[in-house]
Amino acid sequence: MALKSRKIRVRFAPSPTGPLHIGGVRTALFNYLFARQYGGTFILRIEDTDSGRFVPGAEEYIIKALQWCGIRPDEGLTGADAVAEQTDAANPHAPYRQSQRKALYRQYAEQLVQSGHAYYAFDTSESLDTLRKQAEEKKETFTYNHAVRTQLQTSLTLPADEVAHRLKTEKQWVVRFKMPENREVTMHDLIRGEITVNTATLDDKVLWKMTDELPTYHLANIVDDHVMDISHVIRGEEWLPSLPLHYLLYEAFGWTDTQPEFAHLSLLLKPDGKGKLSKRDGDRLGFPVFPLEWTDPKSGELSRGYREDGYFPEAFINMLALLGWNPGTEQELFSLDELVSAFGLDRVVKSGAKFNPDKAKWFNQQYLRTKSNEELAQLYLPFLHERGVATSAEYTAQVCGFIKERAAFVKDFWELSAYFFVAPTSYDPKAMEKHWKPETPNLMKQLASVLETVAPFTTENIEQAVHQWIERNQLNIGAVMNAFRLCVVGASKGAGMFEIAVLLQKEEILRRIRVLN
Repeated sequence: MALKSRKIRVRFAPSPTGPLHIGGVRTALFNYLFARQYGGTFILRIEDTDSGRFVPGAEEYIIKALQWCGIRPDEGLTGADAVAEQTDAANPHAPYRQSQRKALYRQYAEQLVQSGHAYYAFDTSESLDTLRKQAEEKKETFTYNHAVRTQLQTSLTLPADEVAHRLKTEKQWVVRFKMPENREVTMHDLIRGEITVNTATLDDKVLWKMTDELPTYHLANIVDDHVMDISHVIRGEEWLPSLPLHYLLYEAFGWTDTQPEFAHLSLLLKPDGKGKLSKRDGDRLGFPVFPLEWTDPKSGELSRGYREDGYFPEAFINMLALLGWNPGTEQELFSLDELVSAFGLDRVVKSGAKFNPDKAKWFNQQYLRTKSNEELAQLYLPFLHERGVATSAEYTAQVCGFIKERAAFVKDFWELSAYFFVAPTSYDPKAMEKHWKPETPNLMKQLASVLETVAPFTTENIEQAVHQWIERNQLNIGAVMNAFRLCVVGASKGAGMFEIAVLLQKEEILRRIRVLN
């Protein structure tokens, strides 16, 4: 079957070894966008064959993180109930956890041994340590390949009856791929173009382990991608060194006619561009690297999440999409549907993408501004209730309208708007020193008298009355308005004073002015 005519089927296949890094979310997103653009299928599969690194709760975390991001799988572990995996028509290739497919992998590992593309290895850790030390003494890199395999106890060197006996009685043996000697392997990557590697630089990778009766990533992902008819493998750059082995495995199985196309995404880099972005960078510089908050089940250590830090999922996704992908236009804000229409692997860059925490905040700010005052009020009200503030949704929506242009997160709202809900009990010392003079109390008494006569108490009427009073008495407008703001807000900040006055209403404004007089 020609690849161009194949139905698009892609998969995101994380390992449950901890929380999902934002680099993993980006990989899932690019797979999702690619599938959606071509009317294909996006599959979530869990690659849990590394039993030694399994972390309780990690699988559930992955599923919840993708749900929060709006990345919905069409097949595989598709929702919150995915832990009790479905096996219905919507999931025809179940199970989607590799640990539940043990028998399948052993069957294929044995097939490779029978065809001469793999062999049984009975190495002890001591024998391998000896070879590594010998290589170190020669200042060489130890490579388990054709030059080494003849020195060890394998099915290539032992008599057949002894091999059969060991397979039955021992538990430490593995199946290794028999890497061809000195062969050029030419591969094609949809992002990086043609790549050629000589097998002399590669080793005989372990494909299957008797100790836990599970495959390694290399065998499991090839078998699953074939059985699940995956058309494109879009994954991180860290898997690029494994591509020659994967090409050779497809060849060894006789699956080259249905082999998927490959695309390896560049790394997400630290803000300074020097190395891969890690949790340590986030801790050091004060930003999360996980989509959701995560508590380490062993240490109890809490890691921040974008959701808990106040990011909107659509802002988070928009930010991630532009890390390593260029739309070819000046447009920066994309809805998920717009990303589906605009995305293409041809505009994914080869070089690493520097993560910019300030740009991430900027994206959230842009999305916050697009939300209605009523939406923001519903998000802000829980913060107010936590502070014991009883207020209405309607009033809160009016407040949100005044402050949303200056906020990046809803959690910023209190700092920007506390004076709308509670009168100041302290006053900014620097502002008081600058704007509160001996004559100021008398000025504020006069201002209170002016405001008391304004009716109806509208922005236009207040502004007109105050300006007429200032002009009539030849007062300094700055001195009046700065002192007025101090009385009402408690600092030299906030929305326009006449708008504040209308929202707080006449009685509250007069009360606050008289507190300082």
